[in-house]
Amino acid sequence: MDLFSGLAAKIKGQNKTIVFPEGEDERILGAAIRLQNDGLLTPVLLGEKNQIKATADKNGFDLTNVQIIDPKEYPDADKQAMLDALVERRKGKNTPEQAAEMLKDVSYFGTMLVYMHKVDGMVSGAVHPTGDTVRPALQIIKTKPGSKRISGAFIMQKGDQRFVFADCAINIELDAPAMAEVAVQSATTAKLFDIDPKVALLSFSTKGSAKGEMVTKVADAAKMAHELAPDLPLDGELQFDAAFVESVGAQKAPGSAVAGHANVFVFPDLQSGNIGYKIAQRLGGFEAVGPILQGLNAPVSDLSRGCNEEDVYKVSLITAAQSVE
Repeated sequence: MDLFSGLAAKIKGQNKTIVFPEGEDERILGAAIRLQNDGLLTPVLLGEKNQIKATADKNGFDLTNVQIIDPKEYPDADKQAMLDALVERRKGKNTPEQAAEMLKDVSYFGTMLVYMHKVDGMVSGAVHPTGDTVRPALQIIKTKPGSKRISGAFIMQKGDQRFVFADCAINIELDAPAMAEVAVQSATTAKLFDIDPKVALLSFSTKGSAKGEMVTKVADAAKMAHELAPDLPLDGELQFDAAFVESVGAQKAPGSAVAGHANVFVFPDLQSGNIGYKIAQRLGGFEAVGPILQGLNAPVSDLSRGCNEEDVYKVSLITAAQSVE
């Protein structure tokens, strides 16, 4: 079963609801209607109803049975409940007046729908920059218990090959505890995509072949990750060839259960992660699916502003599947 057929099978019949704050965008509209027509999830579109209808008419979209919420027309009682919940969640960091202004932003409004369990997840970013999606999620939904940060993973797939690369989207620098946390988060993401995780923490050194603070950080991160998830197959520090090529792994890291067999690759910083996934994508011919935000209490996904309708459709499947897990 291919990647997205597997995700569709996970969410089919689960009655998941996903909110799309950028409901006036034709890419969002097209994907949302396809998702509903395919019976995979219930989309909720945010925006001005007349503008959404105009976009639908222009593109020949049928809005029958599609739920649309115009934040300006939200019932007063529901709006007050949302305002009260936001003020309480912010714990004195924002006044009621400031919170009311925040809720005029569709990103905050959509995030509150997730937080209040009126929907199961959110997909945004086709129009807004990453910060507009991530900031409300961190302020309101926050990280899972035991997590101190979120991270961004890509599923790299080509044919029957499927790997996880992280962090490729969020944290510019990672210290050892952060890298350990990303490793455990990425293993959870791997399982979502039916990958049996074998996690490699990457470096330019394998098992002490080089020295330096950067090497020590990765080795320490591997020890910390083992403490967080003792039963997780995980090793580091490993060079990419030692992690990926069986013969090299056997030579450079004999006795390792991961070396030569890794399918989850954790990079030591955002720079190397971003470069790594783009090399695999552009030179290796892998499809890069993501970024998938890891570590939040509820699933929120950030689209690229250059996305197309198919991208929105696929990211929505991932978001719904995260809510099932």
